Amino acid sequence: MKGFNRENQLFSLCGLNCGLCPMHLNKYCPGCGGGEGNQSCKIAKCSMEHDGVQYCFQCSEYPCEKYDYIDDFDSFITHRSRRADMEKARRFGIEAYNVEQTEKAKILDILLSGFNDGRKKTLFCAAVNLLELQELQTVLSEIERQSDMETLTLKEKSAFVAGLLQDTAENIDLKLRKKKR
Repeated sequence: MKGFNRENQLFSLCGLNCGLCPMHLNKYCPGCGGGEGNQSCKIAKCSMEHDGVQYCFQCSEYPCEKYDYIDDFDSFITHRSRRADMEKARRFGIEAYNVEQTEKAKILDILLSGFNDGRKKTLFCAAVNLLELQELQTVLSEIERQSDMETLTLKEKSAFVAGLLQDTAENIDLKLRKKKR
């Protein structure tokens, strides 16, 4: 959004965990996060109209009508936990929230660099977004305990890790919910 800049590139003003987004990881963000010239965003525009509110939860009108259907569908990243994540950031503070997101980003980097067979990036990004940090740390511990990991092909490693994440997610669907056209 022209004229809108955001200091925190990990967490957007609307509650997306941008630091865990595949578009951010590829150094291309089509949303509000990259500064000048990006896509128009009604929430970034609203922030500018409300004296540059850094996060929607800081606005006296939050949650407003812009949030009525905002999480119905995902974009490049899951939108399902935005309200809960904003509440967590509000309750614990942005600095503490960013510490957790930085830890999650490190885990995502491990998953992508060591276990992505070229087909798991979206799954890994969604899992790291939707699972709790402790659950992700448990998955990493399970990977480290797997004694034959070095003998597996990348495709086998990728399938193993994807299975661990799916099992950990239990009743959470790790697929993005795309809008049908």
